Amino acid sequence: MPKAYLSIVLHSHLPWVLGHGRWPHGTDWLNEAAAECYIPLLNELTGLIEKGHRPHINIGITPILQEQLTAAPFVVEFKNYLQQKITAAEEDIQEFTRKNDREFLAVAHMWHDYYQHIENDFKNVYKENLVAAFGRLQDEGLLEIITSGATHGYLPLLKHDRSVAAQVRLGVEVYKKHFRRQPHGIWLPECAYRPAYAWTPPTNPEAAPYMRKGVDEFLSTHSIRFFITDAHLLKGGRAIGVYLSRFRALKNLWRHFEKEFVPVKEDFPKSQYDVYLVSSNPKVTPVAVFTRDPVTASQVWSGDLGYPGEAAYLDFHKKRFPGGLRYWRVTGPKIDLAEKVAYDPGSIDSMLREHARHFVSLIKDIAGKFYTEAGRPAFICIPFDTELFGHWWFEGPRWLSKILSLIDDDDDLSLATGSTILDTLEPHKVISLSEGSWGEGGFHYIWLNKWTEWTWRRIYEAEDEFYALYDEFTRGNVPRKDLLMKQLARELLLLQSSDWQFLISTWSARDYAELRFTRHYENFRRIAEIMRKPAFSDSDRIFLKDLEEQDSCFKDLDLSIFSE
Repeated sequence: MPKAYLSIVLHSHLPWVLGHGRWPHGTDWLNEAAAECYIPLLNELTGLIEKGHRPHINIGITPILQEQLTAAPFVVEFKNYLQQKITAAEEDIQEFTRKNDREFLAVAHMWHDYYQHIENDFKNVYKENLVAAFGRLQDEGLLEIITSGATHGYLPLLKHDRSVAAQVRLGVEVYKKHFRRQPHGIWLPECAYRPAYAWTPPTNPEAAPYMRKGVDEFLSTHSIRFFITDAHLLKGGRAIGVYLSRFRALKNLWRHFEKEFVPVKEDFPKSQYDVYLVSSNPKVTPVAVFTRDPVTASQVWSGDLGYPGEAAYLDFHKKRFPGGLRYWRVTGPKIDLAEKVAYDPGSIDSMLREHARHFVSLIKDIAGKFYTEAGRPAFICIPFDTELFGHWWFEGPRWLSKILSLIDDDDDLSLATGSTILDTLEPHKVISLSEGSWGEGGFHYIWLNKWTEWTWRRIYEAEDEFYALYDEFTRGNVPRKDLLMKQLARELLLLQSSDWQFLISTWSARDYAELRFTRHYENFRRIAEIMRKPAFSDSDRIFLKDLEEQDSCFKDLDLSIFSE
């Protein structure tokens, strides 16, 4: 018997960006993630498998990301992007050769080789379909893919239970379309959960409260077996957060919120190293909850104290223009960009081995202590954003490969997918879970604050309008306009994406997020107006045709997901 079962969870997500700009905000986000995160991750997993390892990890791919990675426009955009990067590296090689700049020349050659390999792997190894490539690894029993809300809507704050149900059900249906099976796990968007209670919309606190189902009830209805949460939702207390060290704007926002924050008290002793069942309704099958381990999380998430802040690693922020390639190392956590020194690719492997060994020793310490005290194996859930590995931390996929190899070779540790954990440990203790997310403070403040409240007023207005039109449509009181109703639904789903509030609060792409949110709201309003017209005008037809091409996700959308 191992001393610990480890469930590593990688959450892959980007909002719908196809057709909505390219650089600095837009499709290049998707291109960067594919080139720096998804393909390197596939390559590292494949390399482990070829060496005889079985990397039993969980990989979440949100439905909206699945839709983008399998869309024809992405394939064209991505190949063009790779060619641009290869050309940029070639031009840099010429310049650094002319200047006899050997340090930067070595990095330029690294980039040239890197993007050429990514291009070859995308075309010839993964046949231009990364979703199918991950699916094949799941079919071979080597990993488990989990789903999420359709467009990563922030479920606890949506106004109607029908909206929560639609996000979950569409998340399941899109998963079935791409992976030909029922998903067993889900990454709740932003790990945000709300139990059942009489709820009042936060934008209208004077309104009469009304009963809402717990988020777990929607998961159970669609045969989801497990989800992931943060330790403070299980045990009470203050969240460690993951964003403050990376986004300066949040520090200012947090100072105002912190005065009002009151930690939830733990009702009875619980451990993040156990698996519990969550239930808001005794008539509904409970759903298992996996709790993020804060000790291991901080070792990777923290840009200042974690591994990504190591001086030798590639710096994320400083880029060379034209071309946008990165040539500098971190150098130091407080070093000004002007003082960064050249990156040395040849010095990295030993540092990765050291950090991998340190991480595994940390896991073994946790496992040994729990096993001694409890007399049973610990369950350690280690979730991260996939985009951290490769994008924020360029060397991250290689580090991940090294820890998976070390864990697989250790008799005291056992890698396990979520479904395997449930079948092995068979949890039976049912608990109630606190409301909140994994954001700073543990509640909703990153997504609902003085900067984002206006977005929720418009989301609630659009939800009310949509369900009024939907009910008329399904009763036959509105002429059957299936395509219009489906596009109206797409705009509502895209409007509900939690990414807009996150980008506004972090100021990382605030103008873009506000513009995107406003555009989806305006699109929604115009479609609703067109639906009430007796006939289309020529301008209406042009508008709808353009919109169907731009926001073309969920082409086979089944409107019944919005039913009562």
